[in-house]
Amino acid sequence: MSTIGAYFRLVRVGWVLVREGVVSALPTQDMPPVVGIVKSLVDPLARFRAKKQARSERLTRAVDRLGPSYVKIGQFLATRPDVVGIDWSVDLALLQDRMAFFPTEAAKSAIESSLGRPIDDLYTSFGEPIAAASIAQVHPAEVNGRKMAVKVVRPGVRQRFAHDIESMYLLSRLQERFVPSSRRLKPVEVTRTLEQTTKMEMDLRLEAAALSEIAENTKDDPGFRVPQIDWERTGRDVITMEWIDGLKMSDVTGLRAAGHDLEKLAELLIQSFLRHTLRDGFFHADMHPGNLFVDSSGMIVAVDMGIVGRLGKKERRFLAEILFGFITRDYMRVAEVHFEAGYVPAHHDVASFAQAIRAIGEPIHGQPAETISMARLLALLFEVTDLFEMQTRPELILLQKTMVVVEGVSRMLNPRFNMWKASEPVVGQWIRDNLGPKRVVSDLRDGVKAAVKLAEALPEIASKTETLHKELVHMSEHGLRFDPETAEAIGKSEARHSRSGRVALWIIALSLVYLAFALG
Repeated sequence: MSTIGAYFRLVRVGWVLVREGVVSALPTQDMPPVVGIVKSLVDPLARFRAKKQARSERLTRAVDRLGPSYVKIGQFLATRPDVVGIDWSVDLALLQDRMAFFPTEAAKSAIESSLGRPIDDLYTSFGEPIAAASIAQVHPAEVNGRKMAVKVVRPGVRQRFAHDIESMYLLSRLQERFVPSSRRLKPVEVTRTLEQTTKMEMDLRLEAAALSEIAENTKDDPGFRVPQIDWERTGRDVITMEWIDGLKMSDVTGLRAAGHDLEKLAELLIQSFLRHTLRDGFFHADMHPGNLFVDSSGMIVAVDMGIVGRLGKKERRFLAEILFGFITRDYMRVAEVHFEAGYVPAHHDVASFAQAIRAIGEPIHGQPAETISMARLLALLFEVTDLFEMQTRPELILLQKTMVVVEGVSRMLNPRFNMWKASEPVVGQWIRDNLGPKRVVSDLRDGVKAAVKLAEALPEIASKTETLHKELVHMSEHGLRFDPETAEAIGKSEARHSRSGRVALWIIALSLVYLAFALG
């Protein structure tokens, strides 16, 4: 029945997107003729007011009607321009994660259930909510005279998301089955990533752990920090942290009036982000202006670390060599890095790929430094890789999208911001430490560690190999057999699956016919 429910929810989603004019705004270029026919059939069903609105407004109205889960889904897809396209990712990024407050009593109940203690024992005072998003809302509180921020998970949000993600899985499987060209983008894997990241975001202990990790990584960094966590008052459904008094980075007028050096802040922000990315391989992946504060001392304080990104050593080396290759116009090296990392299939020609890279790099070198966008460069790079069958790399796409946001904030503070000049100290230092003689020493050390681990595991590997050999010999002589209970269970499962699929398809067909007659 869950499959039938997923079909019904997809029908509802489709109907909302049609009525709010989102389907009418979808592009039909390079699509099969049948897509244009469908679009012309549903266009009259769109609300008259929707047709007069900009595409981003239509999208916002539709997502608001669909509910909190779809706000989160939309924001996630905004980080995947490889899936939805750059234009639509920009529109999705405009979705505001602002929802209605839920009652304070429900928040107190969730806290007491999560921490197992009465609210009066936990906080000296506990105030009304000041901000609410799709997953949680924030309350001011006091603990022994210290002002704190308390983030509480929205009641019922996990159950709602679990139902909505079923529809996303169904849609992604249909996409992979009927649109072969989309398989390169791995829609089912993208949905799985969405499910995992959102489930992690709903467990506030993990956000607290992320804040703790980045605090440890950046304890000696100039001009950047994150709030301190009160672990005694933090659980699955609640996180209590230091209250941040400061100005949001979106308040440029207020920052200037407070005497902050905006050029220095812009430089500090991009250097902090690159330092976290290249040095630590762990970065805040939701660094929009609303999550960045500047305190009275000029320190940048980042909050809301529900979404984070990680890069392994290979990915960090890949990023640094690409940036350095573009700076030095060594396009062949940029191409070789792609092949060495295994991102482009080996059957392609390196020289041809280098030619495509040159087509991106040369126009950039003719521009003033302050107009060159590193984020745009990476976006163009990912577009070109489509021609060479580069498989989707979610961690690199998330990095590129975060860089777009961070660079945008820096240019908001300083419109003539020179991205390359600000980045050089961090990128240059990382290249000197990791792509020079130090890299050889590091690789040798890693190689020795790997060899020791392999030697320790050899007895177990030999034992498992011998067991596998015996089982294969037995299988080849006697065949692969199931016991009667297993065979019966498989048969029942297949029959049930086929029957549910047929029933669901008929329900969808009848629902659409009903809608056509009732609303036509």
